[in-house]
Amino acid sequence: MAGVIQVTAWFCISNAFITAFADDAVSRVPFVAGFDRLGRHAEVNPVTAGQLLLTELSCTACHAANNAALDPKRGPVLDGVGGRLDSGWIRAFLLSPPDVKPGTTMPDMLSGLPPEQRESAADGITAFLMSLQQPFPEIKASGLNPVPMEFWKHGNSEHGQRLYHQIGCVACHDPDSGYEATVVKPSPLDEMVEQLNAEELKELGLSSAARKVQSVPLAVLPAKYTHRSLTYFLLNPEHTRPAGRMPNFSLTPVDAADIAAWLLRHQELSQNSAGPDSAPNATLIQQGRQLFSDLHCANCHALRSMPATPLSRALDKLMPESPKSCVAATGDSVARLKGQPNWRLDSAQTAGLHAAMAALNTSTPNVSTDALTFRLLQLNCYACHDRNQLGGVGRFRKPYFETLGHVDIGDEGRLPPTLTGAGDKLTASWIDSVLAGKGRVRPFMSIRMPVFPAEATKRLSAMFENADTSQIKSQDSDRQSAAIAPKTLIEAGRRLMDTGCVQCHAFKGEALPGTIGVDLEGVTQRIRRSWLHKFLKDPGALKARTRMPTFFPNGQSQNPDVLSGDVELQIAAMDAYLSELSHQPLPEKIQQARDQNYELKPTDHPIVLRTFMPVAGMHAIAVGFPQSVHFAFDAEHITVSQAWRGRFLDAEGTWFIRFAPPAEPLGDQRITFPPGICIAVLTDMTMPWPNDAEDANAEFSGYRLDKNRVPEFLYSVHGVSVTDRTEPDGKRGLKRTIRFRVAADTGAPEMFWFRAHMGTELIRTSPRSFVNEAGLTVTLDQPETRGDTRSVAGITEWLVPIVLSGETVVRVQYTWK
Repeated sequence: MAGVIQVTAWFCISNAFITAFADDAVSRVPFVAGFDRLGRHAEVNPVTAGQLLLTELSCTACHAANNAALDPKRGPVLDGVGGRLDSGWIRAFLLSPPDVKPGTTMPDMLSGLPPEQRESAADGITAFLMSLQQPFPEIKASGLNPVPMEFWKHGNSEHGQRLYHQIGCVACHDPDSGYEATVVKPSPLDEMVEQLNAEELKELGLSSAARKVQSVPLAVLPAKYTHRSLTYFLLNPEHTRPAGRMPNFSLTPVDAADIAAWLLRHQELSQNSAGPDSAPNATLIQQGRQLFSDLHCANCHALRSMPATPLSRALDKLMPESPKSCVAATGDSVARLKGQPNWRLDSAQTAGLHAAMAALNTSTPNVSTDALTFRLLQLNCYACHDRNQLGGVGRFRKPYFETLGHVDIGDEGRLPPTLTGAGDKLTASWIDSVLAGKGRVRPFMSIRMPVFPAEATKRLSAMFENADTSQIKSQDSDRQSAAIAPKTLIEAGRRLMDTGCVQCHAFKGEALPGTIGVDLEGVTQRIRRSWLHKFLKDPGALKARTRMPTFFPNGQSQNPDVLSGDVELQIAAMDAYLSELSHQPLPEKIQQARDQNYELKPTDHPIVLRTFMPVAGMHAIAVGFPQSVHFAFDAEHITVSQAWRGRFLDAEGTWFIRFAPPAEPLGDQRITFPPGICIAVLTDMTMPWPNDAEDANAEFSGYRLDKNRVPEFLYSVHGVSVTDRTEPDGKRGLKRTIRFRVAADTGAPEMFWFRAHMGTELIRTSPRSFVNEAGLTVTLDQPETRGDTRSVAGITEWLVPIVLSGETVVRVQYTWK
């Protein structure tokens, strides 16, 4: 009875979430993204649509198929499920899967039982599943991946909302109606679609482009997950969903906690703690385990303690027209056998399954779509990418696909690229790199290319190659260019880059001011030579509506003075230069732009520049390092005030312009350090921290360069000499060494306090580390000294006592996202 009360209460509080997360058009039938977008509207053939249902409904988990492409998706791995999901949610889901999760591909497995047994069966299986406990995986912290203690409790809902709408979640799932997306000018195609009626759209083949793409429904997440279990799921979906229908977005633990906090924003942290609600009932657990086996649940759900038991009848031996088949026995009013699944299929789904199974039992050649298209349907790649006029970002979702900084470089610069001809364009090795999450050449896009399980994508590069590669070679240009000295050819290619390429592309990380585009370094390793040749010759022929201009209108070169205007030789020259770009000088225009500015670029040793800076103030000392990690020291307040990665500073304003604005760091990933001097003398922990250097009885004495030309800042506090040295810790963080020297009989205080960190929120990530709300992690290299925190006017400070004796050293590590 308690379970019934719990479920009733759950339904009462969840109506708002069902409205928020379920598409209006989604009913109690299973939702399969590829089928509902393309198969239901006959944009792929019926056999393909039916085969897609066979795999996504996991029909072949019970009925073996000879075709490996029909391997079942299967359901989540259930090892440890008792620690991940709420028992009330599990019970309600077992009793009526589509009512609890609209669109679920989990069939009703209890409808074959007598009505009076279903409640007790749900109780037993729930008890069994809740007994399956195992610890959550250990997330190891590092300097590059700080992991706050109990990080799942500290999610930032506001940041999670932004991530959810920007990194790609809304490609498949509903956006939040309260989120303000970027206003984007409609493309010419979208504008035309708006003006046409249904008949005109159909006649022009634009019905798909006009149609609203339905979303993959979400469960009522606050009733299902805890903050911890949802955060761990977002970190590594493959752990419980190995089929890869939910991919991995390479989130940090903090980002995963933020998204979970937003998705569960109506749930208190203390609510719905997953785990057994009471003492385990061994008898009930055993009954549930037996039912789990009898209903063949292990066929779809991997469980180490229970093997699958496929049924004896193979897929091609089934008779779908039989009134007792799974396909026919659908709906609430049809009698079913014990263990027979009930999906509540609609007529379109039933027709698709009939078509697919009929194709198995006929000598007629299988008319199914090619293996590549079928795999893209299974993984729902069409949610983001189009290929051969199928799929692509739906027009109502495009506003959520942005460029960083909202720079307008057109749809080509903010939407995922087309997959039409991708096998002809991209090398297999590059496709593999992208699928493994190692290839990213569009850092200006907010959306992320997710990572799918290796098993799900292991043959995709070969599929693209087999489907698209045209084997067209540029033999004429090869023969002609072979007669020209390589050096001459490369230099000609470099000259040609200045005719337009530099206006849109970066080269080895360098670009003309304001240029945002794909970096051409490594392009010949990413793109096949034959495709590059065709694209350079006529971009519009390979990419519709591309912003890439043609440099050879009507097949004629616009640069007759380069290689006698020979088009084939000029294309070969550009290929030669790009192939050797990492070893060649930059194009002339970029080189000139670099020479005309005063950007300081540390190469062999650090650069120290006194300047004015917005954060470090009028007495800033900026220090740049070859490792591309830099910082600014505020000499007035005697503190490290800011750090950043990437490019260093432009010195023109400092050197030549008297009233120039303060120098801004040129790099990104900037972090601001807590203000004020970090060393002070306090009589006790209740004493306020000094406001400035004068209050701290501190005096700055300048700096000196050590043998590696790293500056050591010199100052004194209460008469104690301090040497403060900061340098890169690899390429991602900084390490700081502070030395105190106390002369004998000086009357100096015996103990100082070091304010190691502060923020509106400090989260302990280890016994010697804290991270603040800005993402700055501070780690002390003093195992014996941990200090303590205190709160003053809403600010938390981490104070560490420093007992002086001769020469005392404090070592600190700083890392940030």
